[in-house]
Amino acid sequence: MTATNISQQIPLRGSGRDTVITPPVLLAPLAGITDLPFRRVVARFGAGLVVSEMVASQEMVQAKQSMRARARSELGLGEARTAVQIAGRDPHWMAQAARMIADGGAEVIDINMGCPAKKVVGGMSGSALMREPDHALRLIDAVVGAVTVPVTLKTRLGWDDDCLNAAQLVRRAAASGVQMVTIHGRTRCQFYKGQADWRAIGDVVRATGIPVIANGDILCADTARKALAHSGAAGVMVGRGAQGRPWVLAQIAADLFGQPHPVIPTGSALVDLVAAHYEDMLAFYGTALGMKVARKHLGWYSEHAQGCAALRRAVQTSADPAHVLRLLPDALCQAPQLGRAA
Repeated sequence: MTATNISQQIPLRGSGRDTVITPPVLLAPLAGITDLPFRRVVARFGAGLVVSEMVASQEMVQAKQSMRARARSELGLGEARTAVQIAGRDPHWMAQAARMIADGGAEVIDINMGCPAKKVVGGMSGSALMREPDHALRLIDAVVGAVTVPVTLKTRLGWDDDCLNAAQLVRRAAASGVQMVTIHGRTRCQFYKGQADWRAIGDVVRATGIPVIANGDILCADTARKALAHSGAAGVMVGRGAQGRPWVLAQIAADLFGQPHPVIPTGSALVDLVAAHYEDMLAFYGTALGMKVARKHLGWYSEHAQGCAALRRAVQTSADPAHVLRLLPDALCQAPQLGRAA
């Protein structure tokens, strides 16, 4: 199978509102990374859908009004091509959070049943739900019944090698109204070790009629093409491959699905992009926290630009935003080579 055999559009239907994902290249939710400033940068280059960081459903609903307003702004509700991912264990709170988020303008609600983090699994949510498929379905039913927007699901192959039940779970989820599923090609117990098993994702594709998105180790057009060929999936989701390269989703869409090729910024254009992203993070979080959050992004940009390691450390450790902005042109000095990194 090649990407040319795959539709460039994935229609998602809700009971009251529909949406279309095009191209079928999605940005994964990554805690502490895919915040609103980063999602905006990726969306400007072109992505079929960007997914928010995971939201804890009960905490979202029970938050004070001021905190709830802040959460709404952080989620980017009302922005185009945005899904909001929720997690939890209680059907009541999951339904309440989904309704609140959908009423706020989210196009798609995504249910997290794949997070492997010990804190999340310890609360018996995220990928822990793969060990309780009946309870997982109660959560899915509650969310689908609470909103009129499309509902999607993100999960893994299973809990461990003795519990590879993604195909069964997804088949039941589809019957409950889930419109699309993203499968990370590892078990929970693998965390992020080893290689993602794209062929195993094919078992899920064959088990259900809803679109399946392949996730895990998709870093560029070549790996995306292989993931589609091995899995038969309808599209791909990119996570860490976009770190420092927010244009990589658009590159994949161009190479595999005939979308317009993005202009990959180099030289002064790259400096302008990174500076704008940096300033957006400062405005979004406030200066002190924004500088802390920005360090990893600045490091990734400089690394992929093959910039000077000493300057990379300087922009990541400086306590003066103006100084960081002055250093960027030199920290990204090798930017003309960047287009070959993907």
